[in-house]
Amino acid sequence: MSEEKKIIICRCNDVTLEEIEALIDQGITDIETIKRLLRIGMGPCQGRTCLPMVISIIARKTGKSPEEIKLPATRTPVRPVPAGVLVGEMNEE
Repeated sequence: MSEEKKIIICRCNDVTLEEIEALIDQGITDIETIKRLLRIGMGPCQGRTCLPMVISIIARKTGKSPEEIKLPATRTPVRPVPAGVLVGEMNEE
């Protein structure tokens, strides 16, 4: 495996360039599907770092412009959750 393929694209979930390119080579070019399969954008940073890089990788591999590739859908909680619950400072009632 070349050093380039070991490049981590999503640090939150340790997803490599090789894993992303393998899916694209299999014909999976929809960023929403890649997100679901590899869990990119689902870590603590919520994709602030990796999603722009994945869009660039898809664009480079498919010949599309980055503007043609839509960001994956974001989903808010069904029921509001106090931030303290998320960080473990209080119990959810």
